[in-house]
Amino acid sequence: MDVVNSVRTAVLDHYGVDRARVDSASVTFLGLEPIEILRIPGEDAVHYATLGGSRHPMGDPADLLADPVKGPRAELVLTLLASAGPQAGVARTLGVLVATPSVEGVVLQADALLDLGEPLWHNATFTAVLLGESDITEVALPEPADPVRYLSVTPITATEAAWVRVRGAQALRDAWSEAGIDVRDPARGAVNL
Repeated sequence: MDVVNSVRTAVLDHYGVDRARVDSASVTFLGLEPIEILRIPGEDAVHYATLGGSRHPMGDPADLLADPVKGPRAELVLTLLASAGPQAGVARTLGVLVATPSVEGVVLQADALLDLGEPLWHNATFTAVLLGESDITEVALPEPADPVRYLSVTPITATEAAWVRVRGAQALRDAWSEAGIDVRDPARGAVNL
């Protein structure tokens, strides 16, 4: 089962971009297979999509024996405004985030808060991310494997992360909506909470 190529085809088809326009970077962690980060240009935004996090299903770290086929599988996609230009360090950060199931036993899912405790990229004010549903269709795999889901990555500040811990993910999304904040803007400030 070639999960990575199936996912690559699906995400590139979703964005309808010429493959020649897509850049990629590879991130490797000791003991893990390489993670590839695609940089997919759009009209007004750039999409950074991971490939490789879904090679193996995520499972409960307390299980003595992990199921090699069944279980949830996920990849991540971060969308930033194209006008901001490339952000140094984005590929490494996405690699770290998508590797957390293998490294820390975390199951990636919508509304999950992942806090790195350091800037997500060079000079970023964001130190954490909030995962959400993306508009990329699930990638079906041969039975009995679960499909691969793409989750959206929204960078958030330490203050916003604290708000999520107290009030929940939807409360933060509501605050962004009320304030008219474009969460794709890497130069945005924190919403007033």
